[in-house]
Amino acid sequence: MRIALAIGDAAGIGPELAAKLLADDLMRDHQPIVVGDARVLRMGMEHAGITLDIPVIAPDDLAVGQLPDGPVMLDLQNCAPDDLRLGESSVVAGAASLQNLATVLRLAQAGLADAAMFTPFNKHAMRLARPDYVDEIGFIDATLGAARSGREFNVLDEVWNARVTSHIPLREVSDRLSVERILGSIRLTVEVMEGAGKPAPRIGVAALNPHAGDGRNFGDEDDDIIAPAIQKALAEGFNVTGPVPSDTVFVRATRGEFDAVLTMYHDQGQIAMKLIGFDRGVTLIAGYGFPIVTPAHGSAFDIAGQGKADLGATRMAAKLGADLAKLNPPGGGARALKPGWATEPVGGKA
Repeated sequence: MRIALAIGDAAGIGPELAAKLLADDLMRDHQPIVVGDARVLRMGMEHAGITLDIPVIAPDDLAVGQLPDGPVMLDLQNCAPDDLRLGESSVVAGAASLQNLATVLRLAQAGLADAAMFTPFNKHAMRLARPDYVDEIGFIDATLGAARSGREFNVLDEVWNARVTSHIPLREVSDRLSVERILGSIRLTVEVMEGAGKPAPRIGVAALNPHAGDGRNFGDEDDDIIAPAIQKALAEGFNVTGPVPSDTVFVRATRGEFDAVLTMYHDQGQIAMKLIGFDRGVTLIAGYGFPIVTPAHGSAFDIAGQGKADLGATRMAAKLGADLAKLNPPGGGARALKPGWATEPVGGKA
């Protein structure tokens, strides 16, 4: 079992979390491939007060399609710590984050890793480096040449959260909703959860408007879009309920009524999930043939370099990625990567 771990934004807590994770007993069986700048990882060790002895290899060492046993550091030499100021967004940190992410995706796509993972990125820095960057899903699609887009899930032991829309302005949410999009999100939620060993998951579908529209007093979307999608899902045999007012749907989920909540937009679910378990929450990006995981919190610029970063959510992300890879091994074996593979540009809108 190998996890390809991209070091997140070098000006945040990503390097410290990477070092702490590599020192954790959990990683002994996962043979991590740490991707980024070896100088940044050393900086993370200093922040964490940890000393690690990890062999360093170069990208072209993987042109033969083989890796040495045990943990390795894939040194991209892409982010000199002297070029950074902790706690501040920068082009250099954003560009390194994008290259680190693309590299772990390519490692997993090539069968050299069973799961891809990253410590927190900073989207502002990534947009400084690549102005057309939108979010991880668009970037993953472009990097992998994906036939279909994946979806983000937030995962806790108690409940999962899936979304119909994600990183878009709130004013655009209603226009992006459709019966087919909601139905597709339900299908993918069931597919991913069953692949995670949760058969026939019970899904509570959140309403968009207050009181689920209150008989059209507060909008028509719940009656005209969400309810018909739920009826079609029920006809396909899925165990779905809704539209459930969003101020109670997570209460019902945490009481054991639902295994997952499907929300219509990003913060409709994120706020609830982070209140339930901020230090344990994992973001799973599914639908690409291998799991992609990260802690559900951000880069925490305010505590960067202070050794205060809590490993909890990062550790849970690594565990979930490994568990999902074991349940759904990608197969196909490893293939060699051509020289220069780690610096190939990512095409398309990301």
